[in-house]
Amino acid sequence: MIMKDILAIHGGKPVRETYLPYGRQWIDEEDIKAVVDILKGDYLTTGPTIKAFEERIADYVHSKYAVAISNGTAALHAACFAAGIKEGDEVITTPMTFAASANCVLYQGATPIFADIDPKTYNLNVEAVERKITEKTKAIIPVDFTGQAVDLDKILKLAEKYGLIVIEDAAHALGTSYKGKKVGSISDMTTFSLHPVKHITTGEGGVITTNDETFYNQLRMFRTHGITRDARLLELKGQGAWYYEQLALGYNYRITDIQCALGMSQLGKLESFIQKRRDLVKQYHGSLASIDGIILPYESAFSDSSWHLYIVQLALEKFTVGRKEIFEALQAENIGVNVHYIPVYYHPYYQQLGYKKGLCPNAETLYENSITLPLFPMMEAQDVEDVVTAIKKVLNYYRKA
Repeated sequence: MIMKDILAIHGGKPVRETYLPYGRQWIDEEDIKAVVDILKGDYLTTGPTIKAFEERIADYVHSKYAVAISNGTAALHAACFAAGIKEGDEVITTPMTFAASANCVLYQGATPIFADIDPKTYNLNVEAVERKITEKTKAIIPVDFTGQAVDLDKILKLAEKYGLIVIEDAAHALGTSYKGKKVGSISDMTTFSLHPVKHITTGEGGVITTNDETFYNQLRMFRTHGITRDARLLELKGQGAWYYEQLALGYNYRITDIQCALGMSQLGKLESFIQKRRDLVKQYHGSLASIDGIILPYESAFSDSSWHLYIVQLALEKFTVGRKEIFEALQAENIGVNVHYIPVYYHPYYQQLGYKKGLCPNAETLYENSITLPLFPMMEAQDVEDVVTAIKKVLNYYRKA
């Protein structure tokens, strides 16, 4: 008979003395100095550091333009505006994402249409997308889930076939390459998030990259109330340098020089952050592969994931309890597991709009069986071993005889 350790949730000693979160920012003295220098300077917002940060991001992803904005949700909203999405339009996206990927469509008065995911990559299934296209479809918002790029060639080919715009939600994928090209240089527009759990942070913040000058001008105007000082866009000529016009109903989605100074400093460390994530993932792979009842994430040949999230699936038929009990037991061991994501159309707000469960079976299965393990650059090898030890302890306890 196999001896089972008493779980912390039942009064046993936890694997860790301190709590290990699923994600965390890494701020060093260089970052702090960059912010302090701005605080001592002339511009706290709408100053030159924003433009410098945008140029650095554009250079990094090899796009012509980048627009920094207040957060990742604002980035998606701005992209939908620039794409001309409006009431009566439909936009296809994945349910396996944070709600912002669909909310941005609603902000423009349009309708989100959910297509199912590939059960291996967890990204949008291109065939499922095509089945959802109607005469009302205006755009596709694919999400590079966990940092692995969606099959962009297939998505873009589909968009060309039906005359659609591709807004790539790469909130998870700064630093990812698709077939040797940086994500951010490929789709019509690509949005990034700079939230603290992402690859780099500005506290809150986002970026949209594009190679299209018209989109670029629309994005810049939208983040500042729909107002422009660009003489090429103004309706009236011959005014003074003070002159500006509101050409559209935009929002105050501006980012600050304070945030962009942090972003500039963080960007210099991005490659080392990504390499650390990949090293930790390699350790996870090696340590978890032999555990019966765990399905490790699939890595596609065309994308070198920057690994925002490390998600495993549980073969729940092998255990005496469900995902909820396993999740709570791991939390009690001081392992900060999480779940990504509740399918968007499960939320009460979307249910009130008429969406029903059962729309996307693959996404729903992933949600019901998955757990996100801690992954962030400040983690050490021992932290990974603690996670693995806790998983073995909990799964052994609940494993069917």
